[in-house]
Amino acid sequence: MQAFLDVLVWILLGLGSFFSITAAVGVLRFPDFYTRLHPAGKNDTLGVMLFCAAMLIECLKYDYSYLIAGRLVLMVLFMLMASPIACHAITQAAYVDGLRPWKKGEPRR
Repeated sequence: MQAFLDVLVWILLGLGSFFSITAAVGVLRFPDFYTRLHPAGKNDTLGVMLFCAAMLIECLKYDYSYLIAGRLVLMVLFMLMASPIACHAITQAAYVDGLRPWKKGEPRR
């Protein structure tokens, strides 16, 4: 059982790293503000959730306090709610301010 949990933690850490790296690449490579916010909001949220799931398994495996596990669960719930809402608010504020979406054929901004 110990080896299975170790492998599961490594898989979760690897997937979290993959989604965090793809978020960084997406922010650098996408052409405009709106498309750059998509990986910043979605991939980062999933990456943090996978990291927290790995930490939760480690906390429960080594019998740490349930308060620490509860904090991890609350952190995941907060990220799950706050990140998409923040990205939506930032996008709406940019649109109201007059920043128009990029269209194919236009130079990148």
